[in-house]
Amino acid sequence: MPERFIVSKAEDDTDPYPADENATGKLLNDLNDPCENSQSEPANEKSNIDANLYLYDDELDTRPHVSTFISSLANYENTIPSATDPDSKTAAPAARMGTLIGVFLPCIQNIFGVILFIRLTWVVGTAGAVCGFLIVLTCCCVTMLTAISMSAIATNGVVPAGGSYFMISRSLGPEFGGAVGMLFYTGTTLAAAMYIVGAVEIVLTYMAPWASIFGDFTKDADAMYNNFRVYGTLLLLIMGLIVFLGVKFVNKFAAVALACVIFSIIAVYVGIFDNINGSEKLYLCVLGKRLLKDIPIDNCTKSDTFLSDMFCDENGCDEYYKNNNVTKVKGIKGLASGVFYENVLPSFLEKGQLIAYGKNTVDIENLAPSTYNQVVADITTSFTLLIGIFFPSVTGIMAGSNRSGDLADAQKSIPIGTICAILTTSTVYLSSVLLFAGTVDNLLLRDKFGQSIGGKLVVANIAWPNQWVILVGSFLSTLGAGLQSLTGAPRLLQAIAKDEIIPFLSPFAVSSKRGEPTRALLLTIVICQGGILLGNVDLLAPLLSMFFLMCYGFVNLACAVQTLLRTPNWRPRFKFYHWGLSLVGLTLCISIMFMTSWYFALIAMGMAIVIYKYIEYRGAEKEWGDGIRGMALTAARYSLLRLEEGPPHTKNWRPQILVLSKFNDNFMPKYRKIFSFATQLKAGKGLTICVSVIQGDHHKILNRAVDAKASLRKLMDDEKVKGFCDVLVSRDIGEGLSSVIQTIGLGGMKPNTVIIGWPYSWRQEGKQSWKTFIQTVRTVAACHMALLVPKGINFFPESNHKIGGNIDIWWIVHDGGLLMLLPFLLKQHRTWRNCKLRIFTVAQMEDNSIQMKKDLKTFLYHLRIEADVEVVEMMNSDISAYTYERTLMMEQRNQMLRELRLNKKENSKIVQTLVDFKETTGDDKLPLVKAKSKN
Repeated sequence: MPERFIVSKAEDDTDPYPADENATGKLLNDLNDPCENSQSEPANEKSNIDANLYLYDDELDTRPHVSTFISSLANYENTIPSATDPDSKTAAPAARMGTLIGVFLPCIQNIFGVILFIRLTWVVGTAGAVCGFLIVLTCCCVTMLTAISMSAIATNGVVPAGGSYFMISRSLGPEFGGAVGMLFYTGTTLAAAMYIVGAVEIVLTYMAPWASIFGDFTKDADAMYNNFRVYGTLLLLIMGLIVFLGVKFVNKFAAVALACVIFSIIAVYVGIFDNINGSEKLYLCVLGKRLLKDIPIDNCTKSDTFLSDMFCDENGCDEYYKNNNVTKVKGIKGLASGVFYENVLPSFLEKGQLIAYGKNTVDIENLAPSTYNQVVADITTSFTLLIGIFFPSVTGIMAGSNRSGDLADAQKSIPIGTICAILTTSTVYLSSVLLFAGTVDNLLLRDKFGQSIGGKLVVANIAWPNQWVILVGSFLSTLGAGLQSLTGAPRLLQAIAKDEIIPFLSPFAVSSKRGEPTRALLLTIVICQGGILLGNVDLLAPLLSMFFLMCYGFVNLACAVQTLLRTPNWRPRFKFYHWGLSLVGLTLCISIMFMTSWYFALIAMGMAIVIYKYIEYRGAEKEWGDGIRGMALTAARYSLLRLEEGPPHTKNWRPQILVLSKFNDNFMPKYRKIFSFATQLKAGKGLTICVSVIQGDHHKILNRAVDAKASLRKLMDDEKVKGFCDVLVSRDIGEGLSSVIQTIGLGGMKPNTVIIGWPYSWRQEGKQSWKTFIQTVRTVAACHMALLVPKGINFFPESNHKIGGNIDIWWIVHDGGLLMLLPFLLKQHRTWRNCKLRIFTVAQMEDNSIQMKKDLKTFLYHLRIEADVEVVEMMNSDISAYTYERTLMMEQRNQMLRELRLNKKENSKIVQTLVDFKETTGDDKLPLVKAKSKN
């Protein structure tokens, strides 16, 4: 019995048995006599768990039995768990997986895939050893940098089902998370299509070519792709039925597929060193420098009639055939042959060119009317295209983070398991490039479908002891990867749907009685069928590469944003990360996307933008404390501090509206259309603050204030007012309004325009009503804010209506252009867009009305406002003294400054002179003629 007994506590945080000698004796008695224990304490489930914990031996933790390890391998499963609500507080199931079983092996299985077996040799032969090494290294660097960023994010909190979607959505917000989550779902679904097409290609091309439905596909590429479509559809239906019927079978098959992958790779390595001096099993038939196909090796000679019957007819023989000899070349030359130096340089070809040694035009260009039995390049190859084709081989690094909730120590297992898996697979890939280049002849490496060796798989013929180890292993592992994709993609879609950020996906959040996402599975099968109809791995690989690259790029962006913002909740246990590495990873992802296929990259980005905008405008509001919100706070802080550096320029003036709303007896806003008017004035943009003042004691009517604020917010949402609302409780309404006007706002974002309703009920409410109104007007004027009092607000148009007619502005008191700006802003809203603007100004009988109209039109022209101008002549007795004074002073000042053409400093001096003149003489009528004569 170990020395330490007590390892857990009861639910009430008290020790059931104190850690002393008496407690130890009681513990031993209870455990030795369960009957006595049951009499003293109910033998419920909690007691049984406590007993098991007390009997736990520390030595079992440090020295696990071999049987425990074997049992873990036997129970290995690689299915992404079902989607759960990450915010729910339900107890999680007991975690039991370690780093090896929970992270390392799932990542290994997901990274090693169909590309390794059927395309890596072709990539090496086409790109050469150097460029092929760079292709693989670039892809591995992307995944390694992404894994570092992912480890930091994953160790900053628990990542439930959904993996990358939850990491990105909780780091960058629901808009980015939903967009990238849908792209990742699409990529996973297309990956299933690629695995299925790859499995069919292995069977039809290398295992059972006799099963072709559309004839000899070696002579017709379209027939081959049609076979892939038909058999791929049948295989998809079978695999979809398996996933639908039982995920347990998929989990059991995962162990078989993983074993196949490991044994296949080992067989390839053993075969390479077993054939270090070459193999006599495979020979190629080469005409000059061109590779031939479907030629029995015994007939590979000009002395045989087999080739002459092929290249010659009644009109003579092919020129290239006549001018070149036929030779037999060993396909697998071995590491000791020095063939590596022949495979160093790239051999990129265009579609239709012939596979041959070197780049001589005579050898690679076919001038004959037929290709005969020469191997032809089926696609145009380049360095960037091969990156896109190979990149799916290195995806699958999220397999460990997807299972975070099932890990015993996710904070430790995810970084170690993922990075070790990437290092292992990268080592295999990079060494395979060099070993293939040093073992296989260049022509055989570039023969994509093994047509020159009778339709055999090149990797399979390298392996030990025979090719069927690779063929069966690669087929089963490809099926396993396809089943994993078909199982994981619906769960990812269900996780997105359960977050309710994309409304039209809500039907896919439903699970069947067995807890399976059946609806999501059906949609996944439909999308996967679309990928299968492409019928070509080389078309599918670059397409799904875009989706994975987008996902990995945003993982790097999420890590960089969180690191640079230094948010308080950013405390990952994984410390070996840096925002610079994340930005390098993001740059690599974007660069590879555009290098591989710029139009596929634009399609993927276009999809992300569309989904992002849809979530932004139609999706549910979610607050997850994400980095984008943190970035917005940082940007807002920076902007507010910048606005405080000096007074704003006139050109930057815009109405920051403060709406003072009055409540009725039911604590509902009295004038609803005042909010519509605010929306129309801001054209749905800008900052608006809506405030109401309630009379009373705050601590007594707190609940009423909360309800009033909720009704105020609802009305703002209904009228689409973008801004903030608040309710102030004050003992006096006038004082409360004064306090709001003086203190509302923050820094340079303080309101500069106040909208207040006309006091219609001043007759009924008496003196207090109009007194409060006048006091508010005076407070606004004292704060140098613009005041808008919409009289007859109930007759104003709704925001969803369109009106015509005229907007009339009586420009009586010259204000520098504010009255011109307000109707212009109104016309930006669709409600007022069809209205015409008319400007009316008042002139005295002795004024030059024609010149005033001309000057006003010039003023409007400089303001870039289109309006009709009308001058109304009035008698002096009809014009109030205040209006006359303000208008005349403005005219005198503006005209004098125009005439004198003074600079800004001199302008201030002359204005001060006018003010001093008025104060000393009391005369407002400074003769402009004298100023002109002086000039």
